[in-house]
Amino acid sequence: MDVIQKELVSRKSEIEAAVELLFKANMKITDWDVPEADDKEGAKILLDMMQEKIDAIRADVAAGKYDYY
Repeated sequence: MDVIQKELVSRKSEIEAAVELLFKANMKITDWDVPEADDKEGAKILLDMMQEKIDAIRADVAAGKYDYY
């Protein structure tokens, strides 16, 4: 395991917690704004939005955008 992997693995739980917090916070906001919202549908839409951004970041990484970040 190289030094970058070791660093990120050491922070994995923090990263996962931040992603979960982002998801849960947006679910709660959706419930506040749209009380009659279908939570399962909202969760699916939110996950799709998050995945879309992850895919865009992945494309940026492949294109070299973060080579010298």
